[in-house]
Formats: sequence, C-alpha cells, structure tokens
Amino acid sequence: MKTTINVNDQLLRQAKQRAAHRGITLTRFIEDALRAKLMDGDSAPSAFKLRLRTVRGLAPPTVDISDREALYDVLDRS
Repeated sequence: MKTTINVNDQLLRQAKQRAAHRGITLTRFIEDALRAKLMDGDSAPSAFKLRLRTVRGLAPPTVDISDREALYDVLDRS
C-alpha cells in the first residue's frame, strides 16, 4: 500500500543513511522500525512513582515569632 507521511528532514536523512548502511531499502527500514515499535507498544508504560525519602533532622528551635530579637538570635546561631 502506498501512503504519504510528513517526516522531519533530519530524521529522514538519518533513516536513509541507516538503510543504506544496512544495505536495505528505505521502505524496508521504515517497515522494520514500525514493526519493532508496534511490538513494544503492547505493554503500557509503567506509571511514574515518586519515592520520598525521610531523613531525621534537628527539632526546630522554639522561639516566639512575635519577638524580633529572639528571632534574630536564632538566625544568628544558624
């Protein structure tokens, strides 16, 4: 079957070079690539899982945030 598709120029050049290097036609190269991609497409991609790491730290200093001088003292110690 014949069909027309739009392909990025650089991608097409690379495909032609690979096909020539392998000694096959561009049509054969594209068919093989489609077959390989369709075979891989049977399994759904795995969902992304974010793994959070918990680390123990120091307890935050207890300071009255309405007391500016006490805040400055805590910040100066850090």
